[in-house]
Amino acid sequence: MKYAVRYYTRTGNTKRMAEAMAKELGVEALPISEPVTEAVDYLFLGNSYYAFNIDPEVKKFISTLSKDKVGKIVNFGSAAMLNSTYKKVKAEADKVGVAMDSKEFHCKGEFKGIHKGRPNADDIIAAVNFVRQYK
Repeated sequence: MKYAVRYYTRTGNTKRMAEAMAKELGVEALPISEPVTEAVDYLFLGNSYYAFNIDPEVKKFISTLSKDKVGKIVNFGSAAMLNSTYKKVKAEADKVGVAMDSKEFHCKGEFKGIHKGRPNADDIIAAVNFVRQYK
């Protein structure tokens, strides 16, 4: 199996999760400013809600993906107020014909003092355990 990990973050929370997950998979976690240039079975895509939607940069990144290079997107992230970004990411992936894995990882994230310290060490361990099923 071949993997790639990309993330978008404003606070650093998603980057921390991405780095731990990528280490487990034996790849480097890169920001979404780095395109997927080689074919991968799974692209782990980290993101969060910003103003009740995924960031326009995440949408732009997804628009550059090709079903010839990406087998499936595996969504992950954290958020303070809302839960999964899965439906928003899937809507963008559908536009370019890239499949979404039905499983995803999500945990609470800190925002303006809400859920202080999250994702925490337990959340990072849970994220690493989640990616193990793809090995």
